[in-house]
Amino acid sequence: MTDTQFHALPDGCRLAYRFTPGSGPALVFLPGYMSDMAGGKATALFDWARERGQACLLLDYSGCGESSGDFADGTLSRWRGEVLALIALTIGDTTPVVLVGSSMGGWLMLLVGRELGGRLAGLVGIAAAPDFTEWGTSEADKAQLAAGQTVYEDNPYGPDPTPTHPGFWQDGQRLRQLDTAIPIDCPVRLLHGQCDGDVPWEIALRTAGALRSPDVQVVLVKDGEHRFSRDSDIDLILRTIAALPGMPQP
Repeated sequence: MTDTQFHALPDGCRLAYRFTPGSGPALVFLPGYMSDMAGGKATALFDWARERGQACLLLDYSGCGESSGDFADGTLSRWRGEVLALIALTIGDTTPVVLVGSSMGGWLMLLVGRELGGRLAGLVGIAAAPDFTEWGTSEADKAQLAAGQTVYEDNPYGPDPTPTHPGFWQDGQRLRQLDTAIPIDCPVRLLHGQCDGDVPWEIALRTAGALRSPDVQVVLVKDGEHRFSRDSDIDLILRTIAALPGMPQP
């Protein structure tokens, strides 16, 4: 079944997700901050996987998209737990998993990947933004967030400002990944546009350096922007996933 379904958590939150069954490794797409599974990259991945007969999971974090909940309550820790719950529900406990993370989802894929352990078959980051609560936040905003106040920034992708809530920021600071070695050993591919105005492409190099895995490749697209959603960008994403070790060949 590929229509949107809902999974009720013990706290009453209903998580929206789409799942197409198939062979492994199962693909799991993790959207960015305030994004959802209706985006172009997510739907392209889902359709591609379904055509290949490969398992694929899309999802909306609580407070995002079709899921219930208040975005102000969202944190990386909470969303990590939601992703793991949906993986257990749809994919089970033994099938290998490839995580594909966009922007903030690229931070979350590191956190989820650490929990999956030996089941983790690969990571593909798209403009991955680990630790953006640190390098992407001014000292003035950090002080405001530490005092429990929400910070609002101009949003280039919509009419409403983008909020950073103090709970999210504090949790993000606790879960920073780039200051120490990241204990992940699977193949990792990091795609990043050098015209990205939100996440500096140098973050991809820092992430590559922090990962313990020896099989890490960084692909820089000179004219690529943060959304990385052009037809050529999506084609690169799909070709990169298809070339991962252990992926089924059509």
